[in-house]
Amino acid sequence: MKNERDLLIEEAEKLRWEIGENLHDSLLESIYKSAEEISGKVVTRNDTGKLSQKNIDRLIDKIVTNKWTGFPIMFILLALVFWLTIVGANYPSSFLATILVDTLHPVIRDFFVSISSPQWLTGTLIDGGYLAVAWVVSVMLPPMAIFFPLFTFLEDFGYLPRVAFNMDGIYKRVGAHGKQALTMSMGFGCNAAGVIAARIIDSPRERLIAIITNNFSLCNGRWPTQILIASIFIGSLAPPYLAGIASAGAVVGIAILGVVFSLIVSWGLTRTVLKGEPSAFSLELPPYRPPRILQILYTSLIDRTIFVLWRAVVFAFPAGIVIWAVANINVEGVSIAEHFIHWVDPYAMFIGLNGVIILAYIIAIPANEIVIPTILMLTVLSLKVSGVGAGAGVMFEMDNPADVAELLKLGGWTALTGINLMLFSLLHNPCSTTIYTIYKETKSVKWTAVATLLPIAMGILVCYATAQLWYLFA
Repeated sequence: MKNERDLLIEEAEKLRWEIGENLHDSLLESIYKSAEEISGKVVTRNDTGKLSQKNIDRLIDKIVTNKWTGFPIMFILLALVFWLTIVGANYPSSFLATILVDTLHPVIRDFFVSISSPQWLTGTLIDGGYLAVAWVVSVMLPPMAIFFPLFTFLEDFGYLPRVAFNMDGIYKRVGAHGKQALTMSMGFGCNAAGVIAARIIDSPRERLIAIITNNFSLCNGRWPTQILIASIFIGSLAPPYLAGIASAGAVVGIAILGVVFSLIVSWGLTRTVLKGEPSAFSLELPPYRPPRILQILYTSLIDRTIFVLWRAVVFAFPAGIVIWAVANINVEGVSIAEHFIHWVDPYAMFIGLNGVIILAYIIAIPANEIVIPTILMLTVLSLKVSGVGAGAGVMFEMDNPADVAELLKLGGWTALTGINLMLFSLLHNPCSTTIYTIYKETKSVKWTAVATLLPIAMGILVCYATAQLWYLFA
């Protein structure tokens, strides 16, 4: 017989078990409910069995961030953007040049002559300042108006963070930041815009590295020089049926070489004057989304294209005046430009270039777009060629590359000159717009000087080494 005490203990145990079961069931129910809520937020299929947005994003990321497929896709997309930019800019550039240079320039010049304007005033303002601005606008505006919307499209779509993700490992090895890949990509459109884009890097040290090395991105202003010189001097080294492929391969090779130099200089800076450990790169890959067309157009055309173009125009006008002045002011019967070319020519040829190229890059510092017109003008001036161009100090271009090749070869250009010009076009000081932007972003004269002088020193060394190898094996 159980006494009263035993019965009470038994009832208490039974009650505790029942309460425990109820608590257990309640706890399980709570857990299942929470799991259901969580799964509802991250579920990859909806009730109809179709792929959800998150699942689509993951599927795309498995491809575009894969170590085997990510880089080929990245190179193909960037190559497509460059191709569309170069090919698409040809017609609007020619159209603008026809209006601003071929049509308006003579009209404005004739007006100044009709009002008996002094020759020096007409020359400095119209043949110098106006013409420099006209060339910058006609050559610079169309590529930027194509490249920046395409680049912003990839940015708004959500692809560019994947580029940073793919490149992070490479840049981390050289002590830089993965987002530097994005600033370099922007630099292919315009180095000034690439410098501004470095704001996305939080670390001051790594942001400074990205700013200094952005000049190694082959900007839109340098593509015309690369393409023209490659078609004249590199294409001629290959059989006729391979000339186009050889020229295109040379230009692509220069662009890739720029990325290599960017990595080398980043590595050198992080181990010398900008020592430090790479910062942690926590990158949240945003979801892919339909691009916002109006936002893209505003950001690319107003914030980027017009902003950069205006800065270039501001610097181009006084540069045009200087170009006209050095070609028309004579000392002992010889222009300042000819004095400089004859003086510097032996030193320039020592590194596989010539005095015309050196002077063109000095006086055309406001914009790379006017380098070729300046080179042609200075070549005609120094050779005293008649019937070509519109006079001393008046920049011009030739429609037929064969005519350009004939003129340059008449000036003593060789395949070595062409190759080293392509290298020097990659490795020389930034344009004045970019230099000014670097100073605005860094607030430092020292780092602006480093970013300006370092590429020049590298360009001289690389051109010298190329010239010595050429003379050794030629």
